[in-house]
Amino acid sequence: RRGQRMSGEPGQEDADEVFDEDLYSDTRWAETLDRVLPAIVVIRGNYVRPYDGDLAGSAFATGFVVDAQRGIILTNRHVVSTGPIRAEATFLNKEEVELFPIYRDPVHDFGFFRFDTKAIKFMEITAIPLVPDAAHVGTEIRVVGNDAGEKLSILAGVLARLDRNSPHYATDSYNDFNTFYYSAASNTSGGSSGSPVLNVDGQAIALNAGGSEKAASSFYLPLHRVVSALEKLQRQEHVSRGTERVVWKHETYDELKKLGLRQDTEQRMRQHPDKEHPQRSGLLIVDQIIPGGPVEGLLDVGDILLEVDGICCTTFVDLEAALDNAVAEGRKVTYTVERSGQDLEFTVPVEDLHAITPSVFLEAGQAVLHPLSLMQARNGNLRLDAGVYVAFSGFVLDAAGLCQHTVITRIGATPTPTIEAMEAALSALPDGATTTIRYFNIGDQYNDQVAMMRVNHRWFPMRFWSRNDTTGLWDVRRCAGALCGQK
Repeated sequence: RRGQRMSGEPGQEDADEVFDEDLYSDTRWAETLDRVLPAIVVIRGNYVRPYDGDLAGSAFATGFVVDAQRGIILTNRHVVSTGPIRAEATFLNKEEVELFPIYRDPVHDFGFFRFDTKAIKFMEITAIPLVPDAAHVGTEIRVVGNDAGEKLSILAGVLARLDRNSPHYATDSYNDFNTFYYSAASNTSGGSSGSPVLNVDGQAIALNAGGSEKAASSFYLPLHRVVSALEKLQRQEHVSRGTERVVWKHETYDELKKLGLRQDTEQRMRQHPDKEHPQRSGLLIVDQIIPGGPVEGLLDVGDILLEVDGICCTTFVDLEAALDNAVAEGRKVTYTVERSGQDLEFTVPVEDLHAITPSVFLEAGQAVLHPLSLMQARNGNLRLDAGVYVAFSGFVLDAAGLCQHTVITRIGATPTPTIEAMEAALSALPDGATTTIRYFNIGDQYNDQVAMMRVNHRWFPMRFWSRNDTTGLWDVRRCAGALCGQK
C-alpha cells in the first residue's frame, strides 16, 4: 500500500518491497489504453431520410474495430440506423474512411459497419476482443469514446448491476427489450454511443448504449448476442433472429408471489450455484404480447417462464438462443410457464425477426412511408398489419394535416395494411386527384381520423427504396404513379 513501511529502519523504506497498488493500477490502465486506443473511432453519421421514429440529420458517435482483417466496426443500432445513412470514421491518427452498414439487430442496440482496410495507410489496424463473460459486479471499467462532442474522452466507473431491465428512452421511437443491461455511474453523454466498456485487460465486456438524464447512471448492453452475430458475419452466414412477439421482463420473487408463484418453485429456482446469476433474485415473466403474434391466445401477461423445450430457462441469453436456433431450424418451441400456481405447456411457432423488420420505404408526395415496425407496434400495442407508418409527412400529407408518427389505414376506399398496398393505391390515382385518407396516431389507435389529400406526382414522383446489405446502400426504382396523369 502507498507509503506503508515494509522493512528497514524507522523512516526508511526498502524500494524493492514497497508495493504501490494505486500506481500499479494506473500503470496497467495506461498500458491498456495505449494498446486499445488505435481501435476506437469517431463516427459521423448523416441520416438522409427520417425512418422509424428518427429524424433526418447528422450526429457524432463512437465505434471500435472488432475484426481488423475484415474491417468490421461495432457500434449501436441507433447509430447504424435502420434507415438510409452515409457515415465515415476517423481513427486516432486522423485518417478517415467511409463506412457501410452490414448489420443492425432488429431488437437490441448494436450494429456493425464495414470499411476498406486498405484505406488506412499510416497505422496498424488493431481490434478489441469481445469477452461478455468477463463482466462482474465490482469490475473497474473505462468507457472510451467521443463524449459530448469531445474527440476522445475516458470515463471511469465500476460495474454496479448486471441485471437491470432495459432502459425506456421514449414512447415514440426505439427502445430495447428482452435483454438485461449493465449499469455504472460513469456519467456518459451524447456522442459516447457505441463506446467500448473496457476492463483493465483491454477486453470489451459491454457496449455503451445510453444514460440517465437525472443521474450519473450509464447503461451498457451485454455482448452475448453481439458475439453470436459477429461470428456468423465472419463466416458469411445469415444472422438468425427469432421472435414470438412477446416482451419479457425480469421480476423479483416477492413480486412473482403476487402472481401466484408457488413456494416450491421459488425454493428450487433460488438454488443456482452462481451468486451473480439473475435466477437467484427473480424470473422472466410475460410483460406484453404484441397483437397478431403466434402466442396470442396462448400465453398471457403475467405468465412466469420456467422452461423452454424442457430445459430450465431463466435468462434473456438462454431464451434468445432458443428462439434464434428454432427459427434457423424452422421448428417451434415449447414453453413451460407457471400461471396462478399451475404449470402450463404451450408449443408456439417462431417468426423471423428480420422478415418483420422494415427494410424498404416509399417516397410519395415528399412523404416517407414504410411498414409498421415491431418497435412501433410495441409502442402502440398494434398489429403489424394495422397500416403504413408515416416517418415523414412531407408536402402532400402535411397539407392534409397528417404528421410524423401516424398510421395510414386507407386511401379512398382501398385498405393499406402493407406498403405494397399503399404503393398500388397511390399509383392508381392520377396527378392532381383528390381523395380521402384515413389514419390514426400511434397511442390513439381507436380515434380513427379522416382527411382530404391531393395527389402530386408531377413535383414529387413516387420512388420505392430497398436496403441492400451486400453493398450497404439502398436500391431505388420508379413507381408507376410517377408517370400517371401527366399532361
